[in-house]
Amino acid sequence: MADFPHTLAAMPTTRRPGCPFDPPEELIEARARSPISRFPFPDGHQGWLVTGYDLTRAILADPRFSSRRELMKHHPTIDFGDIEVPPAPPGEFLLMDEPQHSRYRKPLVGKFTVRRMRLLTERVEQITAEHLDAMEQAGPAADLVTAFAKPIPAVVICELLGVPYEDRAFFQENVDKFLGGEASDEEVMAAYLATQRYLAELVAAKRANPTDDVLSDLLDSDLTDEELQGMALILLSAGFDTTANMLALGTFALLQNPDQLAALRDDPALTDQAVEELLRYLSVAKQFFRVALEDVELAGQTIEAGTMVILSLNTANRDPERFPDPHALDLRRRDGGHLAFSHGVHQCLGQQLARVEMRVAFPALFDRFPTLRLAVPAEEVPLRPEAADIYGVKSLPVTWDAATVPPGV
Repeated sequence: MADFPHTLAAMPTTRRPGCPFDPPEELIEARARSPISRFPFPDGHQGWLVTGYDLTRAILADPRFSSRRELMKHHPTIDFGDIEVPPAPPGEFLLMDEPQHSRYRKPLVGKFTVRRMRLLTERVEQITAEHLDAMEQAGPAADLVTAFAKPIPAVVICELLGVPYEDRAFFQENVDKFLGGEASDEEVMAAYLATQRYLAELVAAKRANPTDDVLSDLLDSDLTDEELQGMALILLSAGFDTTANMLALGTFALLQNPDQLAALRDDPALTDQAVEELLRYLSVAKQFFRVALEDVELAGQTIEAGTMVILSLNTANRDPERFPDPHALDLRRRDGGHLAFSHGVHQCLGQQLARVEMRVAFPALFDRFPTLRLAVPAEEVPLRPEAADIYGVKSLPVTWDAATVPPGV
């Protein structure tokens, strides 16, 4: 093995004060040293941390690295001892390799095409306008997370899956618990099991009375009810939490970068580029894990079979060798190819839906409230912990000048 002096001794638990949008400083420093570092897991397992863009992208597309849950025996911040990790439940395809992964993903691909998601634009506009109306009527102050960022993707994904509107609060609460990084192990498991039970009942109800939604469309396949339940869980959690945090954290970032917000307001044609840059800049899905299935040579190092690799997506998306001036939010940036939606066979299935929601929601929010601003100092905005699977803010108190809301809107 080549000489390799750098080791990241522990996964950072905080971000640098005043820099809520940047990866933890220790990860940025690790990337400055090398695109790959040694990482000793708390249980003694010697793994790797990948922070470079090219290496991260290569591993995400390499079938020699596995996503199977039963191989993920180590945690970057917790020593679980010799606990046996079971395979992912049927249908939960994010934690599977081929061919099981494709069995579940392929029936869904046609449901989330660019064309189909763009056809949803009008409905997303309606949902967004309804929540902006409610904000205006209750204002001139709001928590943008509960008034705007969470309900828009929640309503959209519930309608796509055929989940009753009145049950969306149940999902918001439970998804927050098992992805938010602050609930106890017992609370996480209880929320996960409660969601599974609900989805089992929902699938049974669709069998009895199919409706016009993605879940009902899958009933004609050979998928079992248990498999449909697992697939619905993946779609629900991924379709809600990531977009909700992008909307809230993205608004925070734009408010903290007034020159960039002004550019977006002055040039609506910039919206698509702005969404892609916010995805790169924020990378709310911070890291993924892979396990080497065989010995693999990378960057002069041997990744031995069975070794766990942490892929730091937020650091890769700030790699100066791929993105000039990577720590600047630049809505006119044309350097595409960010990894915010991952890469390879596990690239986010719902990425086009997320794009539609953000392309509608951001301009609508700032058009309706041109004087929107934080209601508290930026340093008082509560952030999700680094332990959370998806990074973001827990709340975003905002206010505006009521008299500046466009009349008749």
